[in-house]
Amino acid sequence: MHEKIIKYLKKRKKKTIPLLEIEGLMEGDVDYNEFSNVIKDIEKKRILIPVKSHGKKNNLYNTYRINKTIFKDELIDEIQTLKLKIHPAIKLDNYLKLTKKDLSKDLKFIKILDKYLKDKGLPKREASSEERSYEILEDEKWIDYKGGKKFLQRVEIFNKLKISLYKDPLMLAINKENINGEINKHMVIENKATFHLFLNCLNETDFTSLVYGSGWKIVGNIDMLTKQLDLDKDSNIIYYFGDLDYEGISIWNSLNKSSLVKLAYPFYKKLLKKPYSYGKENHYKNKLALENFLKNFKNCERKKIKKLLDDGGYYPQESLNSKEILDIWRNNKWK
Repeated sequence: MHEKIIKYLKKRKKKTIPLLEIEGLMEGDVDYNEFSNVIKDIEKKRILIPVKSHGKKNNLYNTYRINKTIFKDELIDEIQTLKLKIHPAIKLDNYLKLTKKDLSKDLKFIKILDKYLKDKGLPKREASSEERSYEILEDEKWIDYKGGKKFLQRVEIFNKLKISLYKDPLMLAINKENINGEINKHMVIENKATFHLFLNCLNETDFTSLVYGSGWKIVGNIDMLTKQLDLDKDSNIIYYFGDLDYEGISIWNSLNKSSLVKLAYPFYKKLLKKPYSYGKENHYKNKLALENFLKNFKNCERKKIKKLLDDGGYYPQESLNSKEILDIWRNNKWK
């Protein structure tokens, strides 16, 4: 009964409340003496202050004023306690203008941001919103589309996270023999070492360019490809090859949603014939990304991918050597 009344008083916008309205909160047969004792207890805590000029009913007053500052004091105490525990770069003063409910709603993100800052510190280099979003929450859409930017501004840290307002130029190599054709094919490679292996083969393929994805960075700047090469958007087919792990799968899924980037399936097919490595047990598992990724594979391959991921396994791109890369890239029909 006590909690129900307090919860209602916190939500009520008007500063006064009739006793009859409080009585109306009670359902079924309620012992009036018990109800009276609860109201008296709330009075003692200075949450309800009697409006004496409105008279009394039995031993209770007909009208009470709600002392909202009591609830604000609770919020102030909670904020002060939280400040002592979290990274000093996270500022909580804006919650003093809000409600305890707002703080409770954001508490999950405050804790995640606190862990990120304590583990890694404030970023020293710029990154796209997608890359930084994935670093903090393992969800590349959080900052731009899921309220992350508003939260980061509320705790006064958005401008300290070095989120680039401008898209970085792509790092790429061009096959001058195949530029400005009717169709321009491009291969995006996630990691630097594998990019250099592919670079040795570029001129022996019918691809226009080889792009270094640099992990999540490619998600934020893939649309720079046609601008940098001055190509018509409709004349391009983009393929992606990354590590076969949850992060690589999520990167491809984000690229595919924004730019219809195809999976470089023949390379993954070759990976699946090799023994996989271990060490990615703690990766964030994006189930929707995995579901979309698996649509590119045969049923037996899907089962193997699910099993290796469940086992904490993965395939690094480096599992393929230069001979295998050249053979697959040159001899497959890329459509």
